[in-house]
Amino acid sequence: MNITFLFYNGMTALDAIGPHEILSRLPGATVQRVALSAGKITTCSGLLLNADYALSEVTQSDVLVIPGGGKASSLSDYPEILDWIRLIHSKTTWTTSVCTGSLILGAAGILAGKKATTHWAVMDRLSRWGAEPVQERLVQSGKIITSAGVSAGIDMALTLAAKISGETVAKSLQLALEYDPEPPFDSGSPKKADPILLENLRKKMLAVFDNN
Repeated sequence: MNITFLFYNGMTALDAIGPHEILSRLPGATVQRVALSAGKITTCSGLLLNADYALSEVTQSDVLVIPGGGKASSLSDYPEILDWIRLIHSKTTWTTSVCTGSLILGAAGILAGKKATTHWAVMDRLSRWGAEPVQERLVQSGKIITSAGVSAGIDMALTLAAKISGETVAKSLQLALEYDPEPPFDSGSPKKADPILLENLRKKMLAVFDNN
């Protein structure tokens, strides 16, 4: 089974690394990391990742994972990336996204008429691409699974692991990674956060998205 991650400069590292830790451990999995050009990718936090292949070197995959980032919307300026996503999606068993990665799927025309989710700060932008925004941790529409902000990618990957390899494998991976969240603060969603904190953060995040 081929699992392909799209890498690009400015992506959020955890969007890819979280799912990568899970999906790379599936029985029989072969993971490919692909970018516009092979080589080093700089994430939004300055972490360097490596893309093994250029887009032109990968023409099909069983699973596609699109991470998000502040520069996600700017990928609509790269038609070759969107063309590649459409090509891979036409042959996948599963096409997935984390956080604002769903905006990239939207720009590629893949979410038109489908329910989808993304980071809460840009939820309304899904409708630009003809998608129906849904404020859920995970949303499945056919073979497409979109997940909410950053950490939701881990939930998406475990859900996908169960669909591919069975619940026992998925549970074993969850246990191996000791994924049993007990956050120190109950402020992990807009519904729970302090309203002032929420609005201040929303303004900061939208400034990042609007400048890319």
